[in-house]
Amino acid sequence: MAMIKANDQQIELSDGAPIRDACEELGVLFGCREGLCGTCMIDILEGEDNLSELTEEEVAMDRDREHRLACQTKIKKGTVTINFDKF
Repeated sequence: MAMIKANDQQIELSDGAPIRDACEELGVLFGCREGLCGTCMIDILEGEDNLSELTEEEVAMDRDREHRLACQTKIKKGTVTINFDKF
């Protein structure tokens, strides 16, 4: 099982799962869910090697391994700790 952590909370996911739903449950805001709006930008504090490669949408928004779009990212395994702005 994989895990996403943020703000003293954690959500378990299956290995290889998209992190979108877990991030939404943790409080990340979403707009389009398709990598177009950039609303779901997150910072990866720990575990970036446990995430999928950057998508074309993330590259187009100048994201990198430590700054991702939650709607585009999958967790391969292990634990990932994120940070995000709450509005």
